[in-house]
Amino acid sequence: MSNISELDLQNLRHLIGGYDTTHCKMQAYAQETKDPEIRQFFEKGARSAMDNKQQLMKFLN
Repeated sequence: MSNISELDLQNLRHLIGGYDTTHCKMQAYAQETKDPEIRQFFEKGARSAMDNKQQLMKFLN
């Protein structure tokens, strides 16, 4: 991997934190709802946020 700038590192940290927050909120929303379709919607959103976070984390390795 090539070196990334400090600005890029800060941007990555910001994006990763945002996806982590989104993942946590979507999971909480999914647990609170009784409607199976809405639960599925939020669970899918939580998975997507986690996938995006993991993809971005690869730039830090």
